[in-house]
Amino acid sequence: MAGFQTTPWRLISGILGVMCLVLMATLGKLLKDCSSCQKMWIGYQCNCYFISNEMKTWEESKDFCASKNSSLLQLQNKDELDFMNHISQRFYWIGLSYSKEHSAWLWEDGSALSQTLFSFPETVDIRNCIVYSPNDGFLD
Repeated sequence: MAGFQTTPWRLISGILGVMCLVLMATLGKLLKDCSSCQKMWIGYQCNCYFISNEMKTWEESKDFCASKNSSLLQLQNKDELDFMNHISQRFYWIGLSYSKEHSAWLWEDGSALSQTLFSFPETVDIRNCIVYSPNDGFLD
């Protein structure tokens, strides 16, 4: 009779063990997909960020990023914006500029700016590029 009482617990522990192995394998796969960042770069959510100490124009910064097989910051969500607010208190360029052809603000990859992510002050000059500061917000 004692053998029958332990059988359900063995079954439950076996199922939990298999679930644990599946979860560990999934986590290992996710971590493998996120490569480590180069020295002087900061990793967050499988992305690498570099904040330069050099003063550069938007074009110079864009070219520098391209030379590193990268691009200017393209904010995807509020979490990423919050992360950037914590790692830098300085102004930094983002990869956003106004497209006269599309009459819209576009990221470097051509995707449109999400209006739910942030809004610009009404005085933003569409001839300018956008700089961001955690203290002052988005400026042209």
